[in-house]
Amino acid sequence: MSAPSSLQLPRALGAVLWGTSVALSWMWGLGLFFSVQFTTQFGLFGLLTFAIPNFLGLLGFGLVTHHLARRQSGSESLAQFFATWSRPFRLVFFLYQLLAITLTVFAFIRYAWQPLGFAPELLYLPLVMFVVLSAGILFGEEFDIKRIKFSHGVLFLILSAAVVVLIAHAAGKGTGPLAFPKLPTNDWNYWGYAVPIIIGFLVGPWLDLQQWQRAIQMHRERVSIAAGYIIGSLLFLGLILFHGLMALWALNWGAAEFIRDGITGHSYGQEILTKVLSAASPWTFAAYAVFVCICVLTTLDSGYIALKWFLTSNASASNHPIFSLVPSRLLTSPIPAFLLAGIVALIGTLLRFELEFFMIFYATFFVGYSMLAIARCFIVAPANAIPQVKMFCIGSIAVLIFSFGYFLRSPALQIVGPLLPLAYVLWLLLKPAASEEFLSGTAELDSTAPGALATGTESAVSVASPVTVLDPGAVQHSLTGHFEDKWFVHTLVATYADTNSVGNVYFGMYAMWVGKARELFFNRVMPKFNLQNTPFYILTRSFEHKFVRETREFETVRVKIRIAGYNRKFATLEHEIYDSLGQLLGKGKQSLLFVSSTDYKMLDIPPDVYSAFIAHT
Repeated sequence: MSAPSSLQLPRALGAVLWGTSVALSWMWGLGLFFSVQFTTQFGLFGLLTFAIPNFLGLLGFGLVTHHLARRQSGSESLAQFFATWSRPFRLVFFLYQLLAITLTVFAFIRYAWQPLGFAPELLYLPLVMFVVLSAGILFGEEFDIKRIKFSHGVLFLILSAAVVVLIAHAAGKGTGPLAFPKLPTNDWNYWGYAVPIIIGFLVGPWLDLQQWQRAIQMHRERVSIAAGYIIGSLLFLGLILFHGLMALWALNWGAAEFIRDGITGHSYGQEILTKVLSAASPWTFAAYAVFVCICVLTTLDSGYIALKWFLTSNASASNHPIFSLVPSRLLTSPIPAFLLAGIVALIGTLLRFELEFFMIFYATFFVGYSMLAIARCFIVAPANAIPQVKMFCIGSIAVLIFSFGYFLRSPALQIVGPLLPLAYVLWLLLKPAASEEFLSGTAELDSTAPGALATGTESAVSVASPVTVLDPGAVQHSLTGHFEDKWFVHTLVATYADTNSVGNVYFGMYAMWVGKARELFFNRVMPKFNLQNTPFYILTRSFEHKFVRETREFETVRVKIRIAGYNRKFATLEHEIYDSLGQLLGKGKQSLLFVSSTDYKMLDIPPDVYSAFIAHT
């Protein structure tokens, strides 16, 4: 008897375990150390301003994805939704995750290690960077997404013990006799920080691969996504408040002396807990070190697993010929991205950058993409594309506006920065010509030259074909078929030869019609294909058809076929068959593979097929 492939947990326990993993994965460098910074600036009110939108954004993501997962039945419904929905945002997802890893490594080195004063820095800081990256990679390799909830559950128990030690230390010393100087919260300077924080964190989780992977895996395991994220967001809120309140306690004991001026002239205090607790008892400092290390580690291993999942899925689904030349292990490994993140973090530390320099992008550049992503969960766009150039430009402008506001101490510019992409996305969705913004380049090409296929500098010239009238009042079309958007359509008339003994069309004829439409489609998009000298053959891997209703002799039949998807090895075609009244007769799909014409070994999809198919996907 074989062992079960996975351990089946009670759903309530599964929700708790996933909740701990959600909380820990969201305790990355930004949430961990900026809670201290905002507390040093604005006190308890500042901490709540930072923590509550962060909590609500994470909770909202869980509740909405729970709804999205339940719109269709099946444990793969959310995974299928994400595969289609995320396609226009693939680069943004990667950049978001890369920056999150960079920021986390940077924050750990800058605020948890560098304040300890080990010298020389050029020796210690690179070693620390490599240790941090190695730990994240090691745990990412050891615990995949199915097992990470168990490792995070154990780490959460250890973290909880560290929290108890720190609370006991703070309680034993008391609240402190000093009142630290904090900035007012009733002026524009406060709102110059509060508005970007509120907007950025309310929509932040939507571009986080770690959260999407967790939601998808919860649904696969039939664990309530809503329950997991309610637990996770509450635990996260508790951890954020704990860290901020520890900073408040330290400030009341005189830690304000550790607040320093950075290279921009602003005051920074992210490392005050490191400095205060490093002077306490070894057990107290060890507890704080454990707390910080677990928060950083559970972000990095989550990021590693999420990036590996994302890169693997995109490498297998990509249509670019370069993916057939580069080794798949290199394409799907997060290690190069981790090394890049570590190098950038190290350089930022040596240049005395601050956390806010990385934070700017989450409050501005990614806001527009996040809002558009949320809208596309409920708005069906005309095509699977977004105006990439315009979105990039508006995001970059928002970054620059906020940066000028931050460096020049202009709250108005700091507020305009995150509001600009938000306003642009609303305009993009609501303006009268909104549908035109979502047309891809290939869609525009099809609308101007539906019969042309660009091949380098040449174009396949379409020769005029005879036209036939199939029934009175019918639209005239070429006998060789035509395109309607992405569908190739072949129209025919069923005759006596297509029917069986009782006058209905014989069931096998539907497959014959689909085959004929497919051959005409190939002839249209690859007019130079020649069996005599081709280096590859196109073979049918599978074929399926669902019969919906019957048709009879002399009925006009329209067979529609299109490219539904492809990866490195296989192409999938969909087909639909209609009668003259527009009633669906049947539908189905087929899978194609490609083999060498010399030894019949299976090939990656040939570049000639890519260039022919890509305009029709």
